[in-house]
Amino acid sequence: MAVLEQLTSQEAIDLENKYGAHNYHPLPVVLSKGKGVFVWDVEGKKYYDFLSAYSAVNQGHCHPSIIEAMTNQAQTLTLTSRAFYNDMLGKFEKYATDTFKFDKLLPMNTGAEAVETALKICRKWAYEKKGIPENKAQIIVCENNFHGRTTTIISFSNDPVARKNFGPYTGGFIKIEYDDLDALEKALENNENVAGFMVEPIQGEAGVYVPSEGYLKAAKELCKKHNVLFIADEVQTGIARTGRLLATCGNCSCSDKHCSGEPEVKPDILILGKALSGGAYPVSAVLADDIVMDVIGPGNHGSTFGGNPIAAAVGIAALDVIKNEELANNAYKLGNLFRNELEKFIPTCDLVSSVRGKGLLNAILINDTEDSSTAWDICIALRDNGLLAKPTHGNIIRFAPPLVMTEEQLLDCVSIITKTLSEFKK
Repeated sequence: MAVLEQLTSQEAIDLENKYGAHNYHPLPVVLSKGKGVFVWDVEGKKYYDFLSAYSAVNQGHCHPSIIEAMTNQAQTLTLTSRAFYNDMLGKFEKYATDTFKFDKLLPMNTGAEAVETALKICRKWAYEKKGIPENKAQIIVCENNFHGRTTTIISFSNDPVARKNFGPYTGGFIKIEYDDLDALEKALENNENVAGFMVEPIQGEAGVYVPSEGYLKAAKELCKKHNVLFIADEVQTGIARTGRLLATCGNCSCSDKHCSGEPEVKPDILILGKALSGGAYPVSAVLADDIVMDVIGPGNHGSTFGGNPIAAAVGIAALDVIKNEELANNAYKLGNLFRNELEKFIPTCDLVSSVRGKGLLNAILINDTEDSSTAWDICIALRDNGLLAKPTHGNIIRFAPPLVMTEEQLLDCVSIITKTLSEFKK
């Protein structure tokens, strides 16, 4: 089969089903082109993208500035490994640490790799700085978390599909309820072996669960009181998705273009990925100040591709787009508009009970059980009407369009969503 041979949607789906591992359950649409907020299938039908590759494509599909940076660098130098210096990595590290107000950056490729990196840094800090006995460090995590699917990460997941038949599991983790300060305080008290608390500022995969106002700030204060590292996994929520440069910016209004972006709740370790490349290339990073990051020395951790010249060039361009196009500001305004419009619609529709979210990371809760097909069927109907979204946790539909969306486009999408819900028949 020639690489450039044009396939129908069904032919493409059949090829994946026959030759690919069945580790995903995609919506039945085969995409072949993307630009801005739109994608096209192989038959040429145009759709609004309301998932943004799980918030990796915040800057829109194939943003010209990011693609230019990637292609220019790809024609110059692609990979050296970290056996040698390259002339792009230091530029990226300086730009990113200046942007997010940290001393050091450790570059990786994927979000799960970055989470694993943060866990290793936290443990090493615990043994060398806090004085926890070796192999005794514990890290607190939250129920219903999603930090990836590597062996260590699924060890503290409570998703049965991700966990079953993949044991034995890695120890050293304490699970508590999300958005529960009492549970966090109890886990911290009388336990000198706690090294860190890792948390998503908004639990995306759990259904865009937004914690109570002040939760993150109070959690950080508890961690500081007990000499425990506060680790923020902003792989999905970071890079302007929630209407702020980081979700941990709290009440600092990054909707103001003059905002410095410095978090109100500054994590001890910050994990970034996805939109750090605008979806053009795998780029992730762990950021921390010297007192934490300096525990890592040569040979302790690494990646052949982590920090490669293309990734560095793409990372700089992706952050430039966020700043220059004021995408945090746009996400803040359009997110408020989206929720306001749906809140006006919900009382007229028995199918939806609520809408929640921040910025352009939102979800609607469908009035049906988690094991029903209703949310999936609604997403099929949305697809037929020109908008792509995906269910999470069975009866929740996540809505996360690219941040380059205009107000006119957003209102068009609201119209598609409300029309589809109004006409939907179980």
